[in-house]
Amino acid sequence: MPGRRATSRDVVARRLRAQRLIGAPAATPAEIVAWLGAVQAQDYRGALWGVAQRCGATEADVERALAERTIVRTWPMRGTLHFVAAADVRWWTALLAPRVIQRAASRHRQLALDATVFARARRILEAALAGTTLTRAELYAALERGGVACAEQRDIHVIAQLAMECFLCFGAPRGKQQTFTLLDDWIPTSRALAGDDALAELAARYYASHGPATVDDLAWWSGLAIGEARRATALVAGLPTLELAGRTYVGGGAAARVAGTVHLLPAYDEYTVGYRDRSAIVGGAHATATLNALTAVVLVDGRVAGTWRRAARGRSIDVHVAVTGRPDRRALARAVECYGAFADQPASLTVTPTLPPQPRAAAATARQAASRGRRAGARRDSPRRRATARPPRR
Repeated sequence: MPGRRATSRDVVARRLRAQRLIGAPAATPAEIVAWLGAVQAQDYRGALWGVAQRCGATEADVERALAERTIVRTWPMRGTLHFVAAADVRWWTALLAPRVIQRAASRHRQLALDATVFARARRILEAALAGTTLTRAELYAALERGGVACAEQRDIHVIAQLAMECFLCFGAPRGKQQTFTLLDDWIPTSRALAGDDALAELAARYYASHGPATVDDLAWWSGLAIGEARRATALVAGLPTLELAGRTYVGGGAAARVAGTVHLLPAYDEYTVGYRDRSAIVGGAHATATLNALTAVVLVDGRVAGTWRRAARGRSIDVHVAVTGRPDRRALARAVECYGAFADQPASLTVTPTLPPQPRAAAATARQAASRGRRAGARRDSPRRRATARPPRR
Protein backbone atom coordinates (compact mmCIF):
# COMPACT_ATOMS: atom_id res chain seq x y z
CA MET A 1 0.00 0.00 0.00
CA PRO A 2 1.43 3.44 -0.93
CA GLY A 3 2.52 5.60 1.98
CA ARG A 4 1.18 9.05 2.68
CA ARG A 5 2.36 11.97 0.60
CA ALA A 6 5.24 13.94 2.04
CA THR A 7 7.30 17.04 1.35
CA SER A 8 11.06 17.48 1.30
CA ARG A 9 10.66 19.24 4.64
CA ASP A 10 9.02 16.10 6.09
CA VAL A 11 11.92 13.97 4.87
CA VAL A 12 14.51 16.34 6.33
CA ALA A 13 12.83 16.56 9.73
CA ARG A 14 12.41 12.81 10.06
CA ARG A 15 15.99 12.14 8.97
CA LEU A 16 17.36 14.58 11.54
CA ARG A 17 15.52 12.72 14.28
CA ALA A 18 16.39 9.26 12.94
CA GLN A 19 20.06 10.25 12.77
CA ARG A 20 19.93 11.47 16.39
CA LEU A 21 20.89 15.00 15.37
CA ILE A 22 17.75 16.26 17.12
CA GLY A 23 15.68 14.67 19.85
CA ALA A 24 17.07 12.25 22.43
CA PRO A 25 20.78 11.54 21.91
CA ALA A 26 22.31 8.11 22.18
CA ALA A 27 23.81 7.17 25.54
CA THR A 28 27.31 6.19 24.36
CA PRO A 29 29.54 6.28 21.26
CA ALA A 30 29.13 2.51 20.87
CA GLU A 31 25.35 2.85 20.97
CA ILE A 32 25.22 5.46 18.20
CA VAL A 33 27.65 3.55 15.97
CA ALA A 34 25.55 0.40 16.35
CA TRP A 35 22.38 2.44 15.68
CA LEU A 36 23.78 3.90 12.46
CA GLY A 37 25.25 0.54 11.44
CA ALA A 38 28.51 2.04 10.19
CA VAL A 39 30.04 5.53 10.26
CA GLN A 40 32.39 6.57 7.47
CA ALA A 41 35.76 7.28 9.08
CA GLN A 42 38.43 8.02 6.51
CA ASP A 43 38.53 11.53 8.02
CA TYR A 44 39.38 10.36 11.52
CA ARG A 45 38.76 13.53 13.53
CA GLY A 46 35.66 14.31 11.49
CA ALA A 47 34.27 10.85 12.23
CA LEU A 48 34.94 11.34 15.94
CA TRP A 49 32.88 14.55 15.84
CA GLY A 50 30.13 12.89 13.80
CA VAL A 51 29.76 10.22 16.48
CA ALA A 52 30.18 12.58 19.43
CA GLN A 53 27.53 15.12 18.51
CA ARG A 54 24.92 12.37 18.36
CA CYS A 55 25.58 11.20 21.91
CA GLY A 56 26.86 14.26 23.77
CA ALA A 57 30.38 12.85 23.96
CA THR A 58 33.82 14.40 23.75
CA GLU A 59 36.63 13.51 21.38
CA ALA A 60 38.31 11.69 24.26
CA ASP A 61 35.12 9.70 24.96
CA VAL A 62 34.96 8.37 21.39
CA GLU A 63 38.67 7.53 21.35
CA ARG A 64 38.17 5.75 24.67
CA ALA A 65 35.44 3.63 23.09
CA LEU A 66 37.90 2.69 20.34
CA ALA A 67 40.60 1.84 22.88
CA GLU A 68 38.11 -0.17 24.94
CA ARG A 69 37.16 -2.09 21.79
CA THR A 70 33.44 -1.34 21.74
CA ILE A 71 33.99 0.38 18.36
CA VAL A 72 36.33 -0.80 15.61
CA ARG A 73 37.83 1.12 12.68
CA THR A 74 38.25 -1.01 9.57
CA TRP A 75 37.21 -1.42 5.91
CA PRO A 76 33.81 -3.15 6.17
CA MET A 77 32.02 -1.65 3.13
CA ARG A 78 32.43 0.48 0.00
CA GLY A 79 36.22 0.12 0.16
CA THR A 80 36.25 2.97 2.69
CA LEU A 81 37.22 3.17 6.35
CA HIS A 82 34.30 3.06 8.78
CA PHE A 83 33.62 2.75 12.47
CA VAL A 84 31.47 -0.29 13.26
CA ALA A 85 30.32 -1.74 16.55
CA ALA A 86 32.62 -4.49 17.76
CA ALA A 87 29.69 -6.87 18.00
CA ASP A 88 28.93 -6.34 14.29
CA VAL A 89 32.39 -6.23 12.74
CA ARG A 90 32.57 -9.76 11.35
CA TRP A 91 29.08 -10.29 9.95
CA TRP A 92 28.89 -6.76 8.56
CA THR A 93 32.24 -7.11 6.80
CA ALA A 94 31.50 -10.64 5.59
CA LEU A 95 28.24 -9.43 4.04
CA LEU A 96 29.50 -6.32 2.26
CA ALA A 97 33.27 -6.53 1.73
CA PRO A 98 33.26 -9.40 -0.83
CA ARG A 99 31.55 -7.05 -3.32
CA VAL A 100 34.40 -4.56 -2.93
CA ILE A 101 37.01 -7.31 -3.29
CA GLN A 102 35.36 -8.49 -6.49
CA ARG A 103 35.38 -4.98 -7.96
CA ALA A 104 39.06 -4.59 -7.02
CA ALA A 105 40.14 -7.68 -8.97
CA SER A 106 41.20 -5.74 -12.07
CA ARG A 107 43.34 -3.33 -10.06
CA HIS A 108 44.86 -6.21 -8.14
CA ARG A 109 45.89 -7.84 -11.41
CA GLN A 110 47.54 -4.59 -12.49
CA LEU A 111 49.52 -4.58 -9.24
CA ALA A 112 50.38 -8.30 -9.48
CA LEU A 113 48.46 -9.00 -6.29
CA ASP A 114 47.01 -12.50 -6.26
CA ALA A 115 46.00 -15.17 -3.76
CA THR A 116 49.63 -16.23 -3.30
CA VAL A 117 50.75 -12.70 -2.41
CA PHE A 118 47.84 -12.16 -0.01
CA ALA A 119 48.55 -15.52 1.66
CA ARG A 120 52.21 -14.57 2.11
CA ALA A 121 51.19 -11.21 3.58
CA ARG A 122 48.91 -13.04 6.01
CA ARG A 123 51.74 -15.27 7.21
CA ILE A 124 54.10 -12.32 7.61
CA LEU A 125 51.65 -10.20 9.56
CA GLU A 126 50.32 -13.05 11.67
CA ALA A 127 53.81 -13.37 13.09
CA ALA A 128 54.62 -9.65 13.19
CA LEU A 129 51.35 -8.66 14.89
CA ALA A 130 51.12 -11.52 17.38
CA GLY A 131 50.21 -9.95 20.70
CA THR A 132 51.10 -6.43 19.59
CA THR A 133 50.27 -3.52 17.31
CA LEU A 134 52.28 -1.91 14.51
CA THR A 135 52.15 1.54 12.99
CA ARG A 136 51.55 1.80 9.27
CA ALA A 137 55.28 2.31 8.60
CA GLU A 138 56.22 -0.66 10.80
CA LEU A 139 53.63 -2.87 9.14
CA TYR A 140 54.82 -1.97 5.64
CA ALA A 141 58.43 -2.58 6.69
CA ALA A 142 57.48 -6.06 7.93
CA LEU A 143 55.86 -6.82 4.57
CA GLU A 144 58.95 -5.64 2.68
CA ARG A 145 61.24 -7.77 4.83
CA GLY A 146 59.03 -10.78 4.16
CA GLY A 147 59.15 -10.30 0.39
CA VAL A 148 55.87 -8.44 -0.26
CA ALA A 149 56.73 -5.27 -2.17
CA CYS A 150 54.79 -2.19 -1.06
CA ALA A 151 55.48 0.20 -3.95
CA GLU A 152 52.87 1.57 -6.36
CA GLN A 153 50.05 1.49 -3.80
CA ARG A 154 50.39 -2.27 -3.28
CA ASP A 155 50.72 -1.59 0.45
CA ILE A 156 47.28 -0.09 1.03
CA HIS A 157 45.59 -2.65 -1.24
CA VAL A 158 47.16 -5.50 0.73
CA ILE A 159 46.12 -4.04 4.08
CA ALA A 160 42.59 -3.28 2.96
CA GLN A 161 42.21 -6.76 1.46
CA LEU A 162 43.28 -8.40 4.72
CA ALA A 163 40.95 -6.16 6.71
CA MET A 164 38.07 -7.07 4.40
CA GLU A 165 38.92 -10.73 5.05
CA CYS A 166 38.50 -10.00 8.80
CA PHE A 167 42.17 -10.70 9.41
CA LEU A 168 43.29 -7.33 10.76
CA CYS A 169 41.87 -3.96 11.87
CA PHE A 170 43.03 -0.73 13.47
CA GLY A 171 44.24 -0.96 17.05
CA ALA A 172 44.78 1.69 19.71
CA PRO A 173 46.65 4.82 18.55
CA ARG A 174 50.29 5.10 19.57
CA GLY A 175 50.55 8.79 20.32
CA LYS A 176 49.27 10.47 17.16
CA GLN A 177 49.98 7.44 14.97
CA GLN A 178 47.32 4.90 14.07
CA THR A 179 48.20 1.25 14.55
CA PHE A 180 47.07 -2.10 13.17
CA THR A 181 46.44 -5.37 14.95
CA LEU A 182 44.96 -8.81 14.35
CA LEU A 183 41.18 -8.73 14.49
CA ASP A 184 41.01 -12.04 16.37
CA ASP A 185 43.29 -10.58 19.06
CA TRP A 186 41.50 -7.25 19.24
CA ILE A 187 37.91 -8.55 19.07
CA PRO A 188 37.98 -12.28 19.96
CA THR A 189 34.24 -12.81 19.54
CA SER A 190 31.38 -11.04 17.79
CA ARG A 191 27.86 -11.68 16.57
CA ALA A 192 27.30 -14.19 13.74
CA LEU A 193 24.76 -13.44 11.01
CA ALA A 194 24.60 -14.58 7.39
CA GLY A 195 22.31 -14.79 4.39
CA ASP A 196 18.82 -13.32 4.67
CA ASP A 197 19.25 -12.73 8.40
CA ALA A 198 22.19 -10.43 7.70
CA LEU A 199 20.42 -8.65 4.83
CA ALA A 200 17.34 -8.05 6.96
CA GLU A 201 19.37 -6.71 9.88
CA LEU A 202 21.32 -4.40 7.57
CA ALA A 203 18.14 -2.99 6.00
CA ALA A 204 16.37 -2.63 9.34
CA ARG A 205 19.30 -0.69 10.81
CA TYR A 206 19.64 1.53 7.76
CA TYR A 207 15.98 2.52 7.47
CA ALA A 208 15.64 3.07 11.22
CA SER A 209 18.72 5.31 11.45
CA HIS A 210 18.84 6.92 7.99
CA GLY A 211 15.22 6.91 6.88
CA PRO A 212 13.17 8.10 5.23
CA ALA A 213 15.34 6.77 2.41
CA THR A 214 14.84 4.99 -0.88
CA VAL A 215 15.97 1.54 -1.94
CA ASP A 216 18.47 3.29 -4.23
CA ASP A 217 19.87 5.07 -1.17
CA LEU A 218 20.30 1.75 0.63
CA ALA A 219 22.10 0.28 -2.40
CA TRP A 220 24.38 3.30 -2.60
CA TRP A 221 25.22 3.36 1.09
CA SER A 222 25.80 -0.36 1.54
CA GLY A 223 27.29 -1.26 -1.83
CA LEU A 224 24.59 -3.88 -2.40
CA ALA A 225 23.35 -4.41 -5.95
CA ILE A 226 19.94 -2.85 -6.44
CA GLY A 227 18.26 -6.26 -6.57
CA GLU A 228 19.86 -7.22 -3.27
CA ALA A 229 18.76 -3.92 -1.75
CA ARG A 230 15.19 -4.57 -2.84
CA ARG A 231 15.34 -8.05 -1.34
CA ALA A 232 16.81 -6.76 1.91
CA THR A 233 14.02 -4.18 2.14
CA ALA A 234 11.33 -6.79 1.49
CA LEU A 235 12.72 -8.94 4.31
CA VAL A 236 11.88 -6.29 6.93
CA ALA A 237 8.19 -6.32 7.83
CA GLY A 238 6.17 -3.27 8.78
CA LEU A 239 8.44 -0.51 7.47
CA PRO A 240 6.60 2.83 7.24
CA THR A 241 6.66 4.58 3.85
CA LEU A 242 6.23 8.07 2.44
CA GLU A 243 5.64 9.17 -1.15
CA LEU A 244 7.48 12.16 -2.58
CA ALA A 245 7.77 13.14 -6.25
CA GLY A 246 6.77 9.67 -7.39
CA ARG A 247 9.33 7.90 -5.22
CA THR A 248 8.83 5.73 -2.15
CA TYR A 249 10.77 6.61 1.00
CA VAL A 250 11.11 3.95 3.68
CA GLY A 251 11.59 4.11 7.43
CA GLY A 252 12.69 7.07 9.47
CA GLY A 253 11.92 8.80 12.70
CA ALA A 254 8.78 10.56 13.84
CA ALA A 255 7.89 14.03 12.62
CA ALA A 256 9.85 16.78 14.36
CA ARG A 257 10.29 20.54 14.50
CA VAL A 258 13.55 21.66 12.93
CA ALA A 259 13.08 25.43 12.66
CA GLY A 260 15.98 27.30 14.24
CA THR A 261 18.34 24.32 14.37
CA VAL A 262 21.97 24.60 13.30
CA HIS A 263 24.49 21.77 12.98
CA LEU A 264 28.16 21.70 12.02
CA LEU A 265 28.67 18.43 10.18
CA PRO A 266 32.06 16.94 9.33
CA ALA A 267 33.01 15.84 5.85
CA TYR A 268 31.42 12.51 4.95
CA ASP A 269 28.89 12.69 7.78
CA GLU A 270 26.22 9.98 7.69
CA TYR A 271 23.54 12.64 7.24
CA THR A 272 25.10 13.53 3.87
CA VAL A 273 27.11 10.58 2.58
CA GLY A 274 24.40 8.11 3.62
CA TYR A 275 22.20 8.85 0.58
CA ARG A 276 22.65 8.61 -3.13
CA ASP A 277 20.08 11.36 -3.73
CA ARG A 278 20.86 14.37 -1.52
CA SER A 279 18.45 16.78 -3.20
CA ALA A 280 16.33 17.00 -0.03
CA ILE A 281 19.21 18.60 1.88
CA VAL A 282 21.34 20.42 -0.70
CA GLY A 283 20.85 22.14 -4.00
CA GLY A 284 21.94 24.94 -6.32
CA ALA A 285 25.21 26.68 -5.58
CA HIS A 286 25.61 24.84 -2.28
CA ALA A 287 25.68 21.48 -4.09
CA THR A 288 28.61 22.71 -6.20
CA ALA A 289 30.45 24.44 -3.37
CA THR A 290 30.21 21.46 -1.03
CA LEU A 291 30.76 18.67 -3.60
CA ASN A 292 27.15 17.59 -3.15
CA ALA A 293 27.42 17.93 0.64
CA LEU A 294 30.52 15.75 1.05
CA THR A 295 32.66 18.48 2.67
CA ALA A 296 32.19 19.93 6.16
CA VAL A 297 28.85 21.71 5.96
CA VAL A 298 26.62 23.95 8.05
CA LEU A 299 23.03 22.75 8.31
CA VAL A 300 20.31 25.28 8.98
CA ASP A 301 16.92 23.69 9.57
CA GLY A 302 18.33 20.44 8.19
CA ARG A 303 19.51 21.83 4.84
CA VAL A 304 23.01 22.78 3.73
CA ALA A 305 23.44 26.55 4.11
CA GLY A 306 27.21 26.89 4.07
CA THR A 307 30.57 25.47 5.04
CA TRP A 308 32.85 25.61 8.06
CA ARG A 309 36.27 24.71 9.29
CA ARG A 310 38.24 24.88 12.50
CA ALA A 311 41.45 26.81 13.02
CA ALA A 312 43.64 26.10 16.04
CA ARG A 313 44.59 29.13 18.10
CA GLY A 314 46.97 27.82 20.72
CA ARG A 315 44.73 26.30 23.37
CA SER A 316 41.52 27.47 21.74
CA ILE A 317 39.68 26.97 18.46
CA ASP A 318 38.30 29.50 16.02
CA VAL A 319 35.41 28.07 14.01
CA HIS A 320 35.10 29.87 10.67
CA VAL A 321 31.62 29.70 9.16
CA ALA A 322 30.58 30.86 5.70
CA VAL A 323 26.81 30.69 5.48
CA THR A 324 24.07 32.16 3.29
CA GLY A 325 20.83 33.62 4.55
CA ARG A 326 20.36 34.84 8.09
CA PRO A 327 20.52 31.88 10.46
CA ASP A 328 19.81 32.37 14.14
CA ARG A 329 23.11 33.70 15.47
CA ARG A 330 22.46 32.21 18.89
CA ALA A 331 21.84 28.77 17.38
CA LEU A 332 25.05 29.13 15.40
CA ALA A 333 26.93 30.06 18.57
CA ARG A 334 25.46 27.05 20.40
CA ALA A 335 26.67 24.75 17.61
CA VAL A 336 30.17 26.19 17.94
CA GLU A 337 29.99 25.82 21.72
CA CYS A 338 29.09 22.14 21.27
CA TYR A 339 32.13 21.68 19.04
CA GLY A 340 34.33 23.31 21.67
CA ALA A 341 32.95 20.93 24.30
CA PHE A 342 33.74 18.00 22.00
CA ALA A 343 37.33 19.19 21.57
CA ASP A 344 37.60 20.20 25.26
CA GLN A 345 38.81 23.65 24.20
CA PRO A 346 37.20 27.10 24.16
CA ALA A 347 35.74 27.74 20.70
CA SER A 348 34.89 31.10 19.15
CA LEU A 349 32.73 31.83 16.11
CA THR A 350 33.87 33.82 13.09
CA VAL A 351 31.30 34.36 10.33
CA THR A 352 32.84 35.24 6.97
CA PRO A 353 31.54 35.58 3.38
CA THR A 354 33.98 32.86 2.34
CA LEU A 355 36.24 30.54 4.29
CA PRO A 356 39.89 31.60 4.66
CA PRO A 357 42.55 29.71 2.69
CA GLN A 358 43.00 26.16 3.85
CA PRO A 359 46.22 24.77 5.30
CA ARG A 360 48.00 22.27 3.10
CA ALA A 361 46.61 19.20 4.92
CA ALA A 362 43.04 20.46 4.78
CA ALA A 363 43.46 21.36 1.11
CA ALA A 364 44.63 17.81 0.41
CA THR A 365 41.54 16.46 2.16
CA ALA A 366 39.37 18.75 0.04
CA ARG A 367 41.02 17.49 -3.13
CA GLN A 368 40.32 13.92 -2.04
CA ALA A 369 36.71 14.89 -1.34
CA ALA A 370 36.47 16.48 -4.79
CA SER A 371 37.78 13.34 -6.44
CA ARG A 372 35.37 11.14 -4.52
CA GLY A 373 32.53 13.60 -4.86
CA ARG A 374 32.71 13.64 -8.64
CA ARG A 375 32.10 9.90 -8.60
CA ALA A 376 30.06 9.39 -5.46
CA GLY A 377 27.84 12.44 -5.36
CA ALA A 378 26.33 12.32 -8.82
CA ARG A 379 23.01 10.58 -9.14
CA ARG A 380 24.00 8.90 -12.32
CA ASP A 381 26.69 6.90 -10.53
CA SER A 382 25.61 3.40 -9.58
CA PRO A 383 27.21 1.21 -6.89
CA ARG A 384 28.50 -1.13 -9.57
CA ARG A 385 30.43 1.69 -11.22
CA ARG A 386 32.41 2.39 -8.05
CA ALA A 387 35.22 0.04 -9.07
CA THR A 388 38.20 0.22 -6.75
CA ALA A 389 40.59 1.52 -9.39
CA ARG A 390 42.02 3.89 -6.81
CA PRO A 391 43.46 2.70 -3.53
CA PRO A 392 41.01 2.14 -0.67
CA ARG A 393 40.53 5.15 1.54
CA ARG A 394 43.11 5.23 4.31
